[in-house]
Amino acid sequence: MATLANHTVTLLPGDGIGEEITKSVQEIFKAEAVPITWETISISGLDDVSSHQAVKEAVASLKKNKIGLKGIWFTPSSIAGHGSLNVALRKELDIYASLSHIKNIPGIKTRIDGIDMVLIRENTEAEYSGLEHQSVPGVVESLKIVTKYKSERIAKFAFDYAKKHNRKKITAIHKANIMKLADGLFRQTVRDVANDYEGIEVSDMIVDNASMQAVSKPQQFDVLVTPNLYGSILSNIGAGLVGGPGLIPGANFGREHAVFEPGCRHVGLSLKGKHIANPTAMILSATMMLKHIGLDEHADRISKATYKVISDGKVRTHDIGGNSTTEEFTAEILRKLDSY
Repeated sequence: MATLANHTVTLLPGDGIGEEITKSVQEIFKAEAVPITWETISISGLDDVSSHQAVKEAVASLKKNKIGLKGIWFTPSSIAGHGSLNVALRKELDIYASLSHIKNIPGIKTRIDGIDMVLIRENTEAEYSGLEHQSVPGVVESLKIVTKYKSERIAKFAFDYAKKHNRKKITAIHKANIMKLADGLFRQTVRDVANDYEGIEVSDMIVDNASMQAVSKPQQFDVLVTPNLYGSILSNIGAGLVGGPGLIPGANFGREHAVFEPGCRHVGLSLKGKHIANPTAMILSATMMLKHIGLDEHADRISKATYKVISDGKVRTHDIGGNSTTEEFTAEILRKLDSY
């Protein structure tokens, strides 16, 4: 393998199982001599006092390095808790496009086969903007702001992705029958952008129908482009279809920065320290990162070994029907890599 230039990558392990599954990636990269230097910044969403200050450190690191590998930070549900650190990071760096690849993996028995869809969601506006307030006691106003600029930007990202990866169909997900102005703008903007991309079919679907279609005939979907909340819901439906959140890789892109993290954003607090978490989603997200920076050969070897471990079925974590630890699963990937 040719000697390649070293890359410095910001590593944000996250909460819950984040430290365990990012450690798997680090071990694999070290064994494979991947030319990566990690700049690790440990931040926890469980820390109400210093977490937002710590996000500033992550932002500074990513502004410098441009590339990050990230676990998921905990977001409290209580009113007294802080806002989402995950959203704060994406908004601060304008990391506007989230991508999750939902695909059947050989060796994982599922009820439905032939699933291979890419879900692209807008990351920075609509319901996840956090623009809400209590106007009077007992009355809360939550603002859903949709702009043509950001709708057009995510639509162009989706069509560019489809063109680059030979995808033939884009489905815009919306609720324009009820939210005629906000979701109507999103729906129409996607259709307008489609005029600049010959050879790619465009359609749209109401989100509740899309949810039903996803669990009855998911093979009809190729690339889905969605506002923020709908994409979050559909990514979790997709994860359930193909074997769980531990198998879904993902990435987030902005104009200058790219942050790679599991595509189904589960913290896994209840699994922390039990050494049973499935690192596949993080490992495959890391291989997406390697391809993004031009380290395709390393990416292909690591993803091939990971899929081989799963297809062999001898070493499996609890979520996919086994009783192996995170460390045992990682060690088996390393053994597969040694055999190539």
